[in-house]
Amino acid sequence: MNARDVKTIDDAKKIITEREITHVKVGLFDNDGVMRGKYMSKSKFFSSLEHGFAFCDVVLGWDVKDQLYDNAQYTGWHTGYPDAPVRIIPESCRDVLDEDSMLLFIAEFTEDAEKVCPRATLRRVLQLADKMGFNVQAAFEYEFFLFNETPHSAREKGFSNLETITPDWFGYSMIRNSTYSRLYKNILAMGEKMDFPIESIHSETGPGVIEAAITVDHAINAADKAALFKTYMKVLAQKNDLLATFMAKWSNDYPGQSGHIHISLQNKDGSSAFFEANNDLNMSDIQRHFLAGQQRLMPEILCMIAPTINSYSRMIPGFWAPTEATWGVENRTTALRLIKGSEKSQRVEYRIGAADANPYLALAAALASGLYGIAQQWEPFDQVVGNAYDQQHPQELQLPHTLWEAAQRFKASNAAREMFGNEFVEHFAASREWEEREFRKHVTDWELNRYFEII
Repeated sequence: MNARDVKTIDDAKKIITEREITHVKVGLFDNDGVMRGKYMSKSKFFSSLEHGFAFCDVVLGWDVKDQLYDNAQYTGWHTGYPDAPVRIIPESCRDVLDEDSMLLFIAEFTEDAEKVCPRATLRRVLQLADKMGFNVQAAFEYEFFLFNETPHSAREKGFSNLETITPDWFGYSMIRNSTYSRLYKNILAMGEKMDFPIESIHSETGPGVIEAAITVDHAINAADKAALFKTYMKVLAQKNDLLATFMAKWSNDYPGQSGHIHISLQNKDGSSAFFEANNDLNMSDIQRHFLAGQQRLMPEILCMIAPTINSYSRMIPGFWAPTEATWGVENRTTALRLIKGSEKSQRVEYRIGAADANPYLALAAALASGLYGIAQQWEPFDQVVGNAYDQQHPQELQLPHTLWEAAQRFKASNAAREMFGNEFVEHFAASREWEEREFRKHVTDWELNRYFEII
Protein backbone atom coordinates (compact mmCIF):
# COMPACT_ATOMS: atom_id res chain seq x y z
CA MET A 1 0.00 0.00 0.00
CA ASN A 2 1.27 3.46 -0.88
CA ALA A 3 1.51 5.91 2.01
CA ARG A 4 -0.41 8.62 0.13
CA ASP A 5 -3.29 6.17 -0.47
CA VAL A 6 -4.05 6.19 3.25
CA LYS A 7 -7.34 8.04 3.84
CA THR A 8 -8.93 6.41 6.88
CA ILE A 9 -8.05 4.98 10.27
CA ASP A 10 -8.40 1.47 8.84
CA ASP A 11 -6.03 2.37 6.00
CA ALA A 12 -3.45 3.64 8.49
CA LYS A 13 -3.62 0.42 10.48
CA LYS A 14 -3.39 -1.65 7.32
CA ILE A 15 -0.23 -0.01 5.95
CA ILE A 16 1.55 -0.24 9.32
CA THR A 17 0.65 -3.92 9.56
CA GLU A 18 1.76 -4.55 5.96
CA ARG A 19 5.13 -2.88 6.56
CA GLU A 20 5.67 -4.74 9.82
CA ILE A 21 7.02 -1.64 11.53
CA THR A 22 7.05 -1.32 15.30
CA HIS A 23 6.93 2.49 15.47
CA VAL A 24 5.76 5.49 13.45
CA LYS A 25 6.57 9.20 13.58
CA VAL A 26 3.91 11.69 14.69
CA GLY A 27 4.40 15.45 14.58
CA LEU A 28 2.52 18.71 14.92
CA PHE A 29 3.39 22.36 14.39
CA ASP A 30 3.80 25.06 17.04
CA ASN A 31 3.11 28.81 16.87
CA ASP A 32 6.22 29.43 14.77
CA GLY A 33 5.63 26.56 12.37
CA VAL A 34 8.32 24.40 13.96
CA MET A 35 7.50 20.70 13.81
CA ARG A 36 7.49 18.99 17.20
CA GLY A 37 6.99 15.26 17.47
CA LYS A 38 8.08 11.80 18.50
CA TYR A 39 8.35 8.15 17.54
CA MET A 40 5.27 6.27 18.77
CA SER A 41 4.84 2.52 19.20
CA LYS A 42 2.42 0.66 16.98
CA SER A 43 0.04 -0.19 19.83
CA LYS A 44 0.03 3.38 21.15
CA PHE A 45 -0.52 4.70 17.65
CA PHE A 46 -3.44 2.37 16.92
CA SER A 47 -5.10 3.50 20.14
CA SER A 48 -4.40 7.14 19.31
CA LEU A 49 -5.97 6.79 15.88
CA GLU A 50 -9.24 5.81 17.54
CA HIS A 51 -9.18 7.97 20.65
CA GLY A 52 -6.54 10.64 20.16
CA PHE A 53 -3.60 11.13 22.50
CA ALA A 54 -2.21 13.77 24.83
CA PHE A 55 0.64 16.16 24.07
CA CYS A 56 2.07 18.69 26.52
CA ASP A 57 0.58 22.06 25.64
CA VAL A 58 3.91 23.75 26.38
CA VAL A 59 4.57 23.62 22.61
CA LEU A 60 1.86 26.28 22.31
CA GLY A 61 3.41 28.27 25.14
CA TRP A 62 7.09 28.58 24.22
CA ASP A 63 9.22 30.18 21.54
CA VAL A 64 11.66 28.78 18.98
CA LYS A 65 14.33 28.44 21.68
CA ASP A 66 11.97 26.60 24.08
CA GLN A 67 11.71 29.66 26.33
CA LEU A 68 8.36 29.95 28.09
CA TYR A 69 6.03 32.86 27.43
CA ASP A 70 5.29 34.81 30.60
CA ASN A 71 2.31 36.70 29.16
CA ALA A 72 0.03 34.04 27.65
CA GLN A 73 -3.37 33.17 29.08
CA TYR A 74 -3.97 29.85 27.34
CA THR A 75 -1.11 28.04 29.03
CA GLY A 76 1.76 28.86 31.37
CA TRP A 77 3.03 28.28 34.89
CA HIS A 78 -0.45 29.31 36.07
CA THR A 79 -1.96 26.24 34.37
CA GLY A 80 0.89 23.85 35.13
CA TYR A 81 1.41 23.05 31.42
CA PRO A 82 -1.04 20.14 31.23
CA ASP A 83 -1.42 17.71 28.38
CA ALA A 84 -3.85 18.76 25.66
CA PRO A 85 -5.84 16.39 23.43
CA VAL A 86 -4.49 15.77 19.93
CA ARG A 87 -5.97 13.99 16.95
CA ILE A 88 -3.98 12.18 14.28
CA ILE A 89 -4.82 12.96 10.66
CA PRO A 90 -4.76 9.59 8.82
CA GLU A 91 -4.68 11.11 5.33
CA SER A 92 -1.45 12.95 6.16
CA CYS A 93 0.48 9.64 6.08
CA ARG A 94 3.84 9.89 4.31
CA ASP A 95 7.05 8.03 3.71
CA VAL A 96 10.02 9.57 5.49
CA LEU A 97 13.32 10.76 4.05
CA ASP A 98 16.11 8.19 4.55
CA GLU A 99 14.05 6.05 6.95
CA ASP A 100 13.15 2.81 5.20
CA SER A 101 9.52 1.75 5.70
CA MET A 102 9.01 4.49 8.32
CA LEU A 103 5.77 6.51 8.17
CA LEU A 104 5.02 10.06 9.28
CA PHE A 105 1.62 11.37 10.37
CA ILE A 106 0.65 14.98 11.08
CA ALA A 107 -1.49 15.72 14.15
CA GLU A 108 -3.30 18.79 15.45
CA PHE A 109 -4.68 19.96 18.79
CA THR A 110 -8.38 19.63 19.62
CA GLU A 111 -10.87 20.95 22.22
CA ASP A 112 -9.71 24.18 23.95
CA ALA A 113 -6.24 23.97 22.39
CA GLU A 114 -7.82 23.92 18.95
CA LYS A 115 -8.65 27.62 19.37
CA VAL A 116 -4.95 28.53 19.25
CA CYS A 117 -3.59 25.63 17.14
CA PRO A 118 -2.11 26.95 13.86
CA ARG A 119 -3.33 24.13 11.63
CA ALA A 120 -6.79 24.22 13.18
CA THR A 121 -6.88 27.99 12.64
CA LEU A 122 -6.38 27.49 8.91
CA ARG A 123 -8.96 24.70 8.90
CA ARG A 124 -11.56 27.05 10.43
CA VAL A 125 -10.90 29.61 7.70
CA LEU A 126 -11.35 26.90 5.08
CA GLN A 127 -14.64 25.91 6.67
CA LEU A 128 -15.77 29.52 6.19
CA ALA A 129 -14.68 29.42 2.55
CA ASP A 130 -16.71 26.24 2.10
CA LYS A 131 -19.80 27.88 3.60
CA MET A 132 -19.33 30.79 1.20
CA GLY A 133 -19.32 28.34 -1.70
CA PHE A 134 -15.61 28.19 -2.50
CA ASN A 135 -12.87 25.61 -2.75
CA VAL A 136 -9.39 27.04 -2.21
CA GLN A 137 -6.28 26.18 -4.19
CA ALA A 138 -2.88 27.36 -3.00
CA ALA A 139 0.83 26.92 -3.62
CA PHE A 140 3.90 28.09 -1.72
CA GLU A 141 7.30 29.02 -3.09
CA TYR A 142 10.32 29.42 -0.83
CA GLU A 143 13.75 30.97 -1.04
CA PHE A 144 16.39 29.57 1.30
CA PHE A 145 20.16 29.86 1.66
CA LEU A 146 22.49 26.88 1.97
CA PHE A 147 25.84 26.97 3.76
CA ASN A 148 28.86 24.73 4.06
CA GLU A 149 28.27 24.71 7.78
CA THR A 150 26.80 22.54 10.51
CA PRO A 151 24.66 23.54 13.52
CA HIS A 152 27.87 23.35 15.57
CA SER A 153 30.14 25.31 13.24
CA ALA A 154 27.60 28.10 12.76
CA ARG A 155 27.38 28.58 16.52
CA GLU A 156 31.15 28.36 16.94
CA LYS A 157 31.46 31.19 14.41
CA GLY A 158 28.77 33.21 16.17
CA PHE A 159 26.74 33.04 12.94
CA SER A 160 29.32 35.30 11.28
CA ASN A 161 31.58 34.69 8.28
CA LEU A 162 29.50 31.71 7.21
CA GLU A 163 30.45 30.01 3.95
CA THR A 164 27.65 29.71 1.40
CA ILE A 165 27.69 26.69 -0.89
CA THR A 166 28.16 28.93 -3.95
CA PRO A 167 29.65 32.41 -4.37
CA ASP A 168 28.35 35.59 -5.96
CA TRP A 169 25.00 36.59 -7.50
CA PHE A 170 23.93 34.08 -10.15
CA GLY A 171 20.15 33.62 -10.43
CA TYR A 172 18.66 30.93 -12.70
CA SER A 173 22.16 29.56 -13.25
CA MET A 174 22.45 26.38 -15.30
CA ILE A 175 26.07 26.17 -14.19
CA ARG A 176 25.06 26.10 -10.51
CA ASN A 177 22.22 23.58 -10.85
CA SER A 178 24.36 21.36 -13.08
CA THR A 179 27.42 21.50 -10.83
CA TYR A 180 25.23 20.75 -7.83
CA SER A 181 22.90 18.39 -9.71
CA ARG A 182 23.17 15.70 -7.02
CA LEU A 183 21.84 18.15 -4.42
CA TYR A 184 19.06 19.38 -6.69
CA LYS A 185 18.06 15.81 -7.57
CA ASN A 186 18.04 14.88 -3.89
CA ILE A 187 15.68 17.77 -3.17
CA LEU A 188 13.41 16.75 -6.04
CA ALA A 189 13.44 13.09 -4.95
CA MET A 190 12.61 14.07 -1.38
CA GLY A 191 9.64 16.09 -2.61
CA GLU A 192 8.32 13.10 -4.55
CA LYS A 193 8.91 10.64 -1.70
CA MET A 194 7.25 12.81 0.96
CA ASP A 195 4.52 14.23 -1.30
CA PHE A 196 5.48 17.87 -1.49
CA PRO A 197 6.43 17.67 -5.18
CA ILE A 198 8.56 20.51 -6.50
CA GLU A 199 7.12 22.20 -9.58
CA SER A 200 10.35 24.08 -10.26
CA ILE A 201 13.65 24.79 -8.52
CA HIS A 202 16.52 27.09 -9.44
CA SER A 203 19.32 29.20 -8.05
CA GLU A 204 18.18 32.65 -6.97
CA THR A 205 19.98 35.99 -6.82
CA GLY A 206 22.60 35.78 -4.11
CA PRO A 207 25.32 33.36 -2.96
CA GLY A 208 23.98 29.95 -2.03
CA VAL A 209 20.30 30.82 -2.40
CA ILE A 210 17.77 28.47 -4.01
CA GLU A 211 14.09 28.96 -4.79
CA ALA A 212 11.68 26.02 -4.82
CA ALA A 213 8.05 26.21 -5.92
CA ILE A 214 5.79 23.51 -4.48
CA THR A 215 2.99 22.13 -6.66
CA VAL A 216 -0.48 23.62 -6.16
CA ASP A 217 -3.03 21.71 -4.07
CA HIS A 218 -6.11 22.19 -1.93
CA ALA A 219 -5.23 24.78 0.69
CA ILE A 220 -4.87 22.54 3.75
CA ASN A 221 -2.71 20.11 1.77
CA ALA A 222 -0.67 23.02 0.40
CA ALA A 223 0.06 24.24 3.93
CA ASP A 224 0.99 20.72 5.08
CA LYS A 225 3.36 20.42 2.14
CA ALA A 226 4.94 23.80 2.81
CA ALA A 227 5.46 23.06 6.50
CA LEU A 228 6.97 19.66 5.75
CA PHE A 229 9.17 21.08 3.01
CA LYS A 230 10.68 23.64 5.38
CA THR A 231 11.26 20.96 8.01
CA TYR A 232 12.76 18.30 5.80
CA MET A 233 14.79 20.67 3.63
CA LYS A 234 16.71 21.43 6.83
CA VAL A 235 16.98 17.70 7.54
CA LEU A 236 18.26 16.93 4.03
CA ALA A 237 20.80 19.73 4.26
CA GLN A 238 22.16 18.58 7.62
CA LYS A 239 22.37 14.98 6.44
CA ASN A 240 24.69 16.30 3.72
CA ASP A 241 26.82 18.45 6.05
CA LEU A 242 25.07 21.62 4.93
CA LEU A 243 22.92 24.11 6.81
CA ALA A 244 19.74 25.69 5.43
CA THR A 245 18.16 28.88 6.69
CA PHE A 246 14.67 30.20 6.07
CA MET A 247 15.27 33.45 7.94
CA ALA A 248 13.54 36.41 6.29
CA LYS A 249 16.90 38.16 5.93
CA TRP A 250 20.17 36.64 7.14
CA SER A 251 22.53 39.31 5.76
CA ASN A 252 22.40 43.04 5.09
CA ASP A 253 24.24 42.39 1.84
CA TYR A 254 21.63 40.24 0.11
CA PRO A 255 17.89 40.29 -0.57
CA GLY A 256 15.55 38.72 1.95
CA GLN A 257 13.99 35.30 1.58
CA SER A 258 10.40 35.13 0.46
CA GLY A 259 7.62 32.68 1.13
CA HIS A 260 5.16 33.79 -1.54
CA ILE A 261 1.69 32.23 -1.64
CA HIS A 262 -0.40 31.78 -4.77
CA ILE A 263 -4.15 31.58 -4.11
CA SER A 264 -7.22 31.00 -6.26
CA LEU A 265 -10.85 30.29 -5.44
CA GLN A 266 -13.01 27.81 -7.27
CA ASN A 267 -16.78 27.52 -7.31
CA LYS A 268 -18.30 24.22 -6.21
CA ASP A 269 -18.70 23.15 -9.85
CA GLY A 270 -14.94 23.46 -10.34
CA SER A 271 -15.02 26.67 -12.34
CA SER A 272 -12.81 29.61 -11.41
CA ALA A 273 -14.36 32.18 -9.07
CA PHE A 274 -11.58 34.62 -10.03
CA PHE A 275 -11.84 34.54 -13.84
CA GLU A 276 -14.29 36.58 -15.88
CA ALA A 277 -13.32 36.84 -19.56
CA ASN A 278 -15.47 39.91 -20.20
CA ASN A 279 -14.06 41.96 -17.31
CA ASP A 280 -10.99 44.16 -17.26
CA LEU A 281 -7.90 42.08 -16.44
CA ASN A 282 -10.13 38.97 -16.58
CA MET A 283 -10.84 39.82 -12.92
CA SER A 284 -14.21 38.72 -11.59
CA ASP A 285 -16.07 40.76 -8.97
CA ILE A 286 -15.19 38.00 -6.49
CA GLN A 287 -11.48 38.35 -7.17
CA ARG A 288 -11.67 42.14 -6.97
CA HIS A 289 -13.35 42.04 -3.55
CA PHE A 290 -10.93 39.30 -2.44
CA LEU A 291 -7.96 41.42 -3.44
CA ALA A 292 -9.45 44.42 -1.63
CA GLY A 293 -9.79 42.43 1.59
CA GLN A 294 -6.21 41.25 1.39
CA GLN A 295 -5.01 44.79 0.75
CA ARG A 296 -7.06 46.62 3.37
CA LEU A 297 -6.47 44.13 6.19
CA MET A 298 -2.78 43.46 5.55
CA PRO A 299 -1.61 46.16 8.01
CA GLU A 300 -3.84 44.69 10.74
CA ILE A 301 -2.79 41.04 10.37
CA LEU A 302 0.84 41.50 9.36
CA CYS A 303 2.21 39.72 12.44
CA MET A 304 0.74 36.44 11.13
CA ILE A 305 2.70 36.91 7.90
CA ALA A 306 5.81 38.62 9.29
CA PRO A 307 6.07 36.91 12.70
CA THR A 308 9.68 37.50 13.75
CA ILE A 309 11.92 40.45 14.59
CA ASN A 310 13.92 39.60 11.50
CA SER A 311 10.83 39.73 9.24
CA TYR A 312 10.92 43.52 9.28
CA SER A 313 14.53 43.68 8.10
CA ARG A 314 13.35 42.17 4.81
CA MET A 315 10.75 44.82 4.05
CA ILE A 316 12.95 47.59 2.67
CA PRO A 317 12.71 49.36 -0.72
CA GLY A 318 14.51 47.89 -3.69
CA PHE A 319 15.14 44.39 -2.33
CA TRP A 320 12.21 42.49 -3.86
CA ALA A 321 10.02 42.80 -0.74
CA PRO A 322 6.95 45.05 -0.52
CA THR A 323 6.83 47.94 1.92
CA GLU A 324 3.13 48.91 1.64
CA ALA A 325 -0.11 47.01 1.05
CA THR A 326 -0.13 47.68 -2.68
CA TRP A 327 -1.28 45.68 -5.66
CA GLY A 328 -0.41 45.58 -9.32
CA VAL A 329 -0.75 43.47 -12.43
CA GLU A 330 2.31 41.26 -12.93
CA ASN A 331 4.18 43.73 -10.71
CA ARG A 332 6.85 42.29 -8.43
CA THR A 333 7.31 45.54 -6.50
CA THR A 334 3.85 45.30 -4.94
CA ALA A 335 2.58 43.29 -1.99
CA LEU A 336 -0.14 41.65 -4.07
CA ARG A 337 0.51 40.58 -7.64
CA LEU A 338 -2.52 39.98 -9.80
CA ILE A 339 -1.69 37.26 -12.31
CA LYS A 340 -3.92 37.73 -15.32
CA GLY A 341 -4.45 34.43 -17.06
CA SER A 342 -6.90 31.79 -18.16
CA GLU A 343 -9.66 30.25 -16.08
CA LYS A 344 -7.04 27.78 -14.87
CA SER A 345 -4.29 30.28 -14.02
CA GLN A 346 -6.03 33.51 -12.88
CA ARG A 347 -4.87 34.07 -9.30
CA VAL A 348 -3.27 36.35 -6.71
CA GLU A 349 0.32 36.05 -5.54
CA TYR A 350 0.66 37.15 -1.90
CA ARG A 351 4.16 38.58 -2.16
CA ILE A 352 4.35 40.03 1.34
CA GLY A 353 4.90 36.48 2.62
CA ALA A 354 8.39 35.67 3.92
CA ALA A 355 10.18 32.36 4.34
CA ASP A 356 10.12 32.62 8.14
CA ALA A 357 6.31 32.58 8.47
CA ASN A 358 4.31 29.64 9.78
CA PRO A 359 2.69 28.33 6.55
CA TYR A 360 -0.61 27.57 8.25
CA LEU A 361 -0.95 31.06 9.70
CA ALA A 362 0.37 32.89 6.64
CA LEU A 363 -2.17 31.12 4.43
CA ALA A 364 -4.94 31.61 7.01
CA ALA A 365 -4.22 35.35 7.03
CA ALA A 366 -4.00 35.67 3.25
CA LEU A 367 -7.21 33.70 2.73
CA ALA A 368 -9.34 35.03 5.60
CA SER A 369 -8.65 38.65 4.70
CA GLY A 370 -9.70 37.96 1.11
CA LEU A 371 -12.90 36.24 2.19
CA TYR A 372 -13.63 39.17 4.50
CA GLY A 373 -13.31 41.50 1.52
CA ILE A 374 -15.80 39.38 -0.43
CA ALA A 375 -18.28 39.43 2.46
CA GLN A 376 -17.93 43.21 2.81
CA GLN A 377 -17.86 43.77 -0.98
CA TRP A 378 -14.85 46.02 -0.55
CA GLU A 379 -13.08 47.70 -3.45
CA PRO A 380 -9.30 47.82 -3.73
CA PHE A 381 -7.28 51.01 -3.93
CA ASP A 382 -5.97 51.90 -7.39
CA GLN A 383 -3.44 49.48 -8.78
CA VAL A 384 0.21 50.47 -8.87
CA VAL A 385 1.75 50.82 -12.31
CA GLY A 386 5.54 50.90 -12.37
CA ASN A 387 7.89 50.91 -9.38
CA ALA A 388 5.89 50.85 -6.15
CA TYR A 389 8.97 51.86 -4.14
CA ASP A 390 9.16 55.23 -5.91
CA GLN A 391 5.53 56.19 -5.35
CA GLN A 392 3.51 57.63 -2.50
CA HIS A 393 0.68 55.48 -1.19
CA PRO A 394 -2.32 56.21 1.06
CA GLN A 395 -1.72 56.17 4.80
CA GLU A 396 -4.16 53.26 5.17
CA LEU A 397 -1.76 51.06 3.21
CA GLN A 398 1.29 51.70 5.38
CA LEU A 399 2.53 48.54 7.07
CA PRO A 400 3.80 48.28 10.65
CA HIS A 401 7.56 48.73 10.84
CA THR A 402 8.23 46.48 13.84
CA LEU A 403 6.87 43.26 15.29
CA TRP A 404 5.65 45.11 18.37
CA GLU A 405 3.66 47.57 16.27
CA ALA A 406 2.25 44.71 14.22
CA ALA A 407 1.14 42.87 17.38
CA GLN A 408 -0.64 45.98 18.65
CA ARG A 409 -2.45 46.43 15.33
CA PHE A 410 -3.45 42.77 15.43
CA LYS A 411 -4.86 42.96 18.97
CA ALA A 412 -6.85 46.09 18.09
CA SER A 413 -8.31 44.59 14.90
CA ASN A 414 -12.00 43.77 15.11
CA ALA A 415 -11.71 42.02 11.75
CA ALA A 416 -8.94 39.75 13.07
CA ARG A 417 -11.11 38.79 16.03
CA GLU A 418 -14.03 38.02 13.70
CA MET A 419 -11.83 35.94 11.41
CA PHE A 420 -9.71 34.02 13.90
CA GLY A 421 -11.45 34.29 17.28
CA ASN A 422 -10.56 36.23 20.42
CA GLU A 423 -8.59 33.36 21.93
CA PHE A 424 -6.29 33.04 18.94
CA VAL A 425 -5.75 36.80 18.58
CA GLU A 426 -4.88 37.23 22.26
CA HIS A 427 -2.59 34.21 22.31
CA PHE A 428 -0.71 34.91 19.10
CA ALA A 429 -0.35 38.63 19.83
CA ALA A 430 1.07 37.78 23.26
CA SER A 431 3.58 35.41 21.63
CA ARG A 432 4.74 38.17 19.28
CA GLU A 433 5.03 40.67 22.14
CA TRP A 434 7.16 38.10 23.96
CA GLU A 435 9.40 37.79 20.91
CA GLU A 436 9.93 41.56 20.80
CA ARG A 437 10.64 41.72 24.53
CA GLU A 438 13.21 38.92 24.24
CA PHE A 439 14.95 40.88 21.49
CA ARG A 440 15.13 44.00 23.64
CA LYS A 441 17.15 42.10 26.24
CA HIS A 442 20.08 41.81 23.84
CA VAL A 443 22.74 44.23 22.62
CA THR A 444 23.24 43.99 18.86
CA ASP A 445 26.45 44.20 16.83
CA TRP A 446 25.07 47.36 15.24
CA GLU A 447 24.77 49.06 18.64
CA LEU A 448 28.30 48.10 19.64
CA ASN A 449 29.75 49.29 16.35
CA ARG A 450 27.86 52.57 16.49
CA TYR A 451 28.12 53.55 20.14
CA PHE A 452 30.90 51.60 21.93
CA GLU A 453 33.74 54.08 21.44
CA ILE A 454 32.09 57.26 20.25
CA ILE A 455 28.96 58.06 22.21
